[in-house]
Amino acid sequence: MAFRQIRSDIIAGTLSPRQKLKLDDLRDRYSVSISTLRETLSRLATENLVIAEGQRGFHVAPVSAKELRDLGDMRLLLESHALALSLAAGDLEWEARVVAARHKLAAVEQRLLTGDVDRTPDWVRYDWEFHQALASACGSTVLMETLATTFDRFLRYHLLARSFRGKPVADDHRKLFDLAMARDVEGARSMLRQHVEHGIDHVLRTGRFD
Repeated sequence: MAFRQIRSDIIAGTLSPRQKLKLDDLRDRYSVSISTLRETLSRLATENLVIAEGQRGFHVAPVSAKELRDLGDMRLLLESHALALSLAAGDLEWEARVVAARHKLAAVEQRLLTGDVDRTPDWVRYDWEFHQALASACGSTVLMETLATTFDRFLRYHLLARSFRGKPVADDHRKLFDLAMARDVEGARSMLRQHVEHGIDHVLRTGRFD
């Protein structure tokens, strides 16, 4: 529970980049023991979300434009491969998962486009569910787990940028859905690349990262 809560707070930006993670403060905040916190922060360090400084303790990992681009490249490598496998193997159950995930994502995007910014947390969840559903028939648990970790680190930048990309991102998702349903592997992979690259460009334009 502590691991999930702290990890979520880092990705959401509640715990800021480079923030010193004082064990006494975290103990009070998350109601867990110091030993549990040390174990939790060490696990997060293996995901590069926390930096361990030996006797100096822990702090939240910094962010940079270079890491954002690196994460985008890694996400594309993993997700493109998973997408190709999934489109080749996906059955009726897979199609149902994708259609359901697409419906929820499109609904919340429509709300966001009307100015309902309170739905942003829902969009974050449904965005991942949509991409996860598309790749879910790839047949590899390891691939999906690695993709999920990379996706979260990539998502962290979008949440720190505090800016929804608007209609272009909704259009990307619609096109990606249509290509996936048509089992157009190359078209879907090309659309995914465009989608990720446009997301990176949008985050960098916010000027929050150097």
